[in-house]
Amino acid sequence: MTAARYSKIIEVLNQRQPDLAVVTDSVHKGKNLSAIIRTCDAVGVLDLYSVSENDFFGAHTGTTVGAHKWLNISLCKTISEPLEKLKSSGHQIVAAEVAACSKDYREVDYTLPTVLIMGAEIEGISQQAQPYIDHSITVPMMGMVESFNVSVAAAIILSEARRQRENAGYYDNRRLDDKTFNKYLFEWMQPVLAQYCQKHQLDYPELDEEGDVADPNWHQQAIGS
Repeated sequence: MTAARYSKIIEVLNQRQPDLAVVTDSVHKGKNLSAIIRTCDAVGVLDLYSVSENDFFGAHTGTTVGAHKWLNISLCKTISEPLEKLKSSGHQIVAAEVAACSKDYREVDYTLPTVLIMGAEIEGISQQAQPYIDHSITVPMMGMVESFNVSVAAAIILSEARRQRENAGYYDNRRLDDKTFNKYLFEWMQPVLAQYCQKHQLDYPELDEEGDVADPNWHQQAIGS
């Protein structure tokens, strides 16, 4: 590992937004999922929940250009699974959908803990998600088509969330707690060792200022444990 990479990871983690999440509601096209993942990484989203009845995640890793490694991606079989959890933790549920009650996406306060739901390419937001929704939003269109592609709409809406949060100073100081920050720092810096620790139920060791294991004897001790 290099000091430059370590510094970059620290910088990215310092700007992650633990209270801004995305739920994809049966979005199956790989290119759309991949584009949404890249946007999430770009605006500081840490958690993405992908809902699919088949428990399948179809993102194209080539299209994400590795961005999937920097998000916590959870696979869910029902939309209620992530929404119950996020609603109970105080998040407002914002759904991108063309509906009679939909408001301009810029009218929502994204500095509040927020979950953005992006619906399937044809069906849109599922009926099962409706009871959880606090705001339905749409991106105003100037042409004949009714809406943007799901990944384009996600990029537009999340860019507005980023703008509001930047103005509020949310990216100026680390918002992850120490435990979460250190967890992701180790997993991003030392993915192979992280898998080894998870497999053998070992605590992650401390890292030095370049992202290497600080204790020179740790590897030998870990192998013997």
